Amino acid sequence: MYDYLIVGSGLTGAIFAREAMRHGKSVLVVDKRSHIGGNIYSQDINGIQVHTYGPHIFHTNTRRVWDYLNQFTEFNRFTNTPIANYKGEIYSLPFSMFTFNKIWGVITPDEARAKIEAQRREAGITEPRNLEEQAISLVGRDIYERLIKGYTEKQWGRPCSELPAFIIRRLPVRYTYDNNYFNALYQGVPVKGYTAMIEAMLEGVDVRLGCDYLAQRSELDGLAGKIIFTGQIDAYFGYELGTLEYRTLRFETEYLPDTSNFQGNAIVNYTDRDTPFTRCIEHRHFYPGLEVSGTVITREYSAEWQAGDEPYYPVNNERNNSMYEGYRKLAAERCPNVVFAGRLGGYKYYDMDVAALKALELTDEVFGK
Repeated sequence: MYDYLIVGSGLTGAIFAREAMRHGKSVLVVDKRSHIGGNIYSQDINGIQVHTYGPHIFHTNTRRVWDYLNQFTEFNRFTNTPIANYKGEIYSLPFSMFTFNKIWGVITPDEARAKIEAQRREAGITEPRNLEEQAISLVGRDIYERLIKGYTEKQWGRPCSELPAFIIRRLPVRYTYDNNYFNALYQGVPVKGYTAMIEAMLEGVDVRLGCDYLAQRSELDGLAGKIIFTGQIDAYFGYELGTLEYRTLRFETEYLPDTSNFQGNAIVNYTDRDTPFTRCIEHRHFYPGLEVSGTVITREYSAEWQAGDEPYYPVNNERNNSMYEGYRKLAAERCPNVVFAGRLGGYKYYDMDVAALKALELTDEVFGK
């Protein structure tokens, strides 16, 4: 009945569906959720586009990706300038001259470099054995203690001294008075929300929502010659080789009708260990100049993933990466008509622009440019 069955209506699935249709292929998209868009789904709450599954700010240096998505949406001029709240003290993120001035009172880049270098020398770490040592070796103890340690331990649910060093390969240190977190050439948020963008991509595509592929596989597999699977690769194989680990997120969203400015910024990270949530998002600030009453905030909590939870962040340690390689080999041996794509299919966290580029590269491989 269809050339392609696409499991998942997130960014990867929607791009592949759009390009398959453009090449004259028939497509069915199924998603177990009641809505399209995957984790970039947004919903309107009293005139505010709310990022239901956490903040999503699109940023890229890749012109192809930017031009492609602009076919389906108009992006606003939002620039991500998050701040950190450490025990009531406010610090600029990324680590910029504003941050260094707040911590040490330094004014010039040379003074800031000297402070960081002095703390790195004092620590004397040449071969970091864990995340704590890695962070201190990069930015010194003051920044680590105030802006990295508590947030990271909440995010991963274990002490930094027990986390592998490779989680932090680099840190956003800028010796300028510039608070642009991503520092990307193209950046913004869809004016009408991400859901409207995905709707435009899926225009004319057959979509079934509330449809659990794994529970209905025998029926659905017979509907198409080839499958693009963007779900969990270990779940596809019934956890035959074991269960891959993830971190999950929990969100508490609240509409506040009597205030139009709760925290003065779109994203505030709470970097002390005692505050239970990792960050607070105020969604109206993603849309500068928005004229509506009230505001919507979301507090984000990190938690250990269990079966049935939504998987967000792969735990890419040696055990899990080895297990994923086993699943990848199973896929190659048993599933010639199935492509495992996206962050869950590839067991790797991707920023949106990387996910979009990989989806486009997949369509290049399948259909040609």
